[in-house]
Amino acid sequence: MDGEGAGTIPTNLRLLLVLEEIARVGVPVTPTEINASLGLPKPTIHRLFSTLEEEGFLQRDLDGRGYAPGPRLRTLAGGVLSSLRIRTARQAILQRLSQEVGETCNIALPDRDAMIYLERVETQWPLRIQLPIGTRVPFYCTASGKMYLSTLARSHLVRYLSATDLVARTPNTLTDPDALLAEIQRVRDQGYSLDREEFMEDMIALAVPILDVNDRLMATLAFHAPTQRFSIEQAMDFLDAMRAAAADLSKLVA
Repeated sequence: MDGEGAGTIPTNLRLLLVLEEIARVGVPVTPTEINASLGLPKPTIHRLFSTLEEEGFLQRDLDGRGYAPGPRLRTLAGGVLSSLRIRTARQAILQRLSQEVGETCNIALPDRDAMIYLERVETQWPLRIQLPIGTRVPFYCTASGKMYLSTLARSHLVRYLSATDLVARTPNTLTDPDALLAEIQRVRDQGYSLDREEFMEDMIALAVPILDVNDRLMATLAFHAPTQRFSIEQAMDFLDAMRAAAADLSKLVA
């Protein structure tokens, strides 16, 4: 807002502009940090944050100071991404990718404590892994979840790892925080994430980020496949196709 004063911002726009700034910044923020752009009176900005928190559009971050999108704002964002026009184009991209890879492809959104499947196109194989739209999967042991974790600031990542019960879903699940931290650093460096039978036995997955207009992770694109048909080495053959599809998906909301 370039420091516009309170007198230039209509009252009925203030809540929307607060949400817009929170979405633009993309990390938990304090009222003071947001108000550096809006220039509202201090009591006003705190009242707006209080209202948004009470109504479920914002929620306190783990440190008790910052605020992050609440369940109603996340639902709103998901609804926008699920609009008919966007969904039709998104399905076409997923269909094309699924036909090329030959396996189930999906789009997942990060929520507060898990990834949520927003969209998927099923493989035609009779042997398939059932993870329908709306399924919630952990961050720490899935390709999409680790992709999301790799975008967090180190302080937030360390806090997440210390607060999360790293349950072994399979013998391959990384349950040691230091080992998982090293894995997430590899994901950050290479720009893609793999699930090496860490979430479900006999299932591998590859995920890449779908970026927003600010080059931040908005969602993830992934495919998963049973090890009877696919190896990690075979999955990597489709990395370029995955990245091209993710770029096409990013353009839908640009």
